[in-house]
Amino acid sequence: MTSKTDRRIVAGNWKMNTTPSEGSVLAQGVIDKVAAPVGKVIFGVPAIQLVKIKQLTAAAEGYYVAAQNMHQKADGAFTGEMSAAMLADARIDYVILGHSERRQYSGEDDTLINAKIVAALDAGIIPIYCCGEKLDIRESNNQNVVVGKQIEQALSALSPKQMAKVVVAYEPVWAIGTGKTASPQQAQEMHAFIRQMISDQFGSEIANGISILYGGSVKAANAEELFGMADVDGGLVGGASLDAQAFADIIKAGQ
Repeated sequence: MTSKTDRRIVAGNWKMNTTPSEGSVLAQGVIDKVAAPVGKVIFGVPAIQLVKIKQLTAAAEGYYVAAQNMHQKADGAFTGEMSAAMLADARIDYVILGHSERRQYSGEDDTLINAKIVAALDAGIIPIYCCGEKLDIRESNNQNVVVGKQIEQALSALSPKQMAKVVVAYEPVWAIGTGKTASPQQAQEMHAFIRQMISDQFGSEIANGISILYGGSVKAANAEELFGMADVDGGLVGGASLDAQAFADIIKAGQ
């Protein structure tokens, strides 16, 4: 049976931050501070930095690189986009899909995100699928309905073999960049709900093997308690991942 340690992932989403030179310094700083992480550490970096950060992490055990988005088509007249094949050829390990900022600013829905997930899996890239509810949904206690629908629409059409490779990141929209954080109990409840949904469709073995990450104002001060919850396998970290010491402290939380 897969252990919680086996499922552990701490991923940093740099978003549209850091120049290439700054990003190299940041990534190297984290590696220098945590030479042997428990589980996996992922740098989710701007497209212009993917190849450089991949080269930098190649000799660093436990470190991986994620793109922040990709196009669902294999090729074509899609100016400014990247395909899964391009990422695979650059040996990029992961891709973040369905982030709330992509949903909000680019109008992405779970039908489109499902197509991206399938394209990533077909190319051998592991998708980190983001889901989560807005504040009004949480306040009306409808978070399970909304997140359940997101999980169903984006993931239910996958085969068990495909689903076993997916990473899920629960990111309550109301906690992203706001300084608000879901309580450890709230995070656990949602993570358990997501794992149960996956178990109901794909079986307990696959559900127990999947990493479910929490994202939303994760900091060194709250990471240990969050990561200590039974179904919280790590974090997808935003702002705190831009500081080498802060991110290193999060990586080491609860180890």
